[in-house]
Amino acid sequence: MLFDFAAAVRDHLVYLLEDGGALAGLIDLIPLADHLVVESVAVAPAAQGQGVGRRLLAHAEAVARERGLAELRLLTNVKMETNIILYQRLGYREASRGVSKTGYNVVFMSKSLT
Repeated sequence: MLFDFAAAVRDHLVYLLEDGGALAGLIDLIPLADHLVVESVAVAPAAQGQGVGRRLLAHAEAVARERGLAELRLLTNVKMETNIILYQRLGYREASRGVSKTGYNVVFMSKSLT
């Protein structure tokens, strides 16, 4: 995967979650005029299954509310069925399906905070 991490850190809101001094996960957010984009959520293998992803997404909701934004949006690969189910359990709904800029089949999802 090609990703410009330096640009993300410079231009986005990137939050790290530590556990005992070790990186447990991170979330990369992009604030736009009317919503917050969850660009990326990553959980360290050793921290998976411990609610780290849920905590990071809850933080994204708090950030959106602080900024007066009433919606979160994200996309995930259609093959990531576990992620899709998790997002649905957290209140995200499928908005559409399509192809990402990088050519992957994706599910576009959103969550209203109102």
